[in-house]
Amino acid sequence: MPGEIVREDLGGGIVRLTIDHEARRNALNNAMWDQLGALMRDLDAEESLRCVILTGKGDTAFSAGADISEFEENRSTVEKARAYGARNHATLSALRDCRHPTIAAINGLCVGGGLEIACCTDLRIAVHKARFGIPAKKLGLVVAYEEMRGLVELVGRSNTLRILLEGDIFDSEEALRMGLVNRVVADGTLDEAVMKSAGLIAEGAPLVARWHKKFATRLMDPRPLTPAETEENFTCFSTKDFAEGYRAFLEKRKPEFSGQ
Repeated sequence: MPGEIVREDLGGGIVRLTIDHEARRNALNNAMWDQLGALMRDLDAEESLRCVILTGKGDTAFSAGADISEFEENRSTVEKARAYGARNHATLSALRDCRHPTIAAINGLCVGGGLEIACCTDLRIAVHKARFGIPAKKLGLVVAYEEMRGLVELVGRSNTLRILLEGDIFDSEEALRMGLVNRVVADGTLDEAVMKSAGLIAEGAPLVARWHKKFATRLMDPRPLTPAETEENFTCFSTKDFAEGYRAFLEKRKPEFSGQ
């Protein structure tokens, strides 16, 4: 089977994307890298969306990263590696830049490019049996800036270097300790835990979720905030969702947000 990214609409503005390539532990070939990037760009444009869940098919692997069977085609020369980098960096950027909240549901092995993908999501929930790592040193290849960015932002320089220089595969408790994942749940309970998180996100005001993502990303940039950026803090007070949330609070009822 060639592998694909499968989209499912779960209702309530929640979409699940499944990396479906079980024969290769959900490794992504070139077509799948392109498909994942295109899907994320399409989802970014959907106004009714509340949350995107990304997971791997089956219960063995989230993703083993790049499909090693395409190594000769993709990375056997500098020129090929440069073209391949442009492809997967564009997909990582599409994941990172999606304005809607994203959750990685890590159901097993999460290594190499699979871990780089997970690091580009907003929340990462893993089962206890999940395993992590980027053993690039064993292949003699470097993890590029765009591939390393999410990892450094999550766990810092020291933990990033521990992962890359030692190159071992570590367990979910170690991943939790260093902040690589937000939560570890018992094996067999991942779907329930992820849907609970997605439901909590989806019931909130979607514009607020998008602003919070934008603000948190901007605060990673050391440049001083501009007056226009500071003013954006107050834009929410002119939205229909704020008026609805405020009235619902006073009336002691659950708000119904429209994303306006």
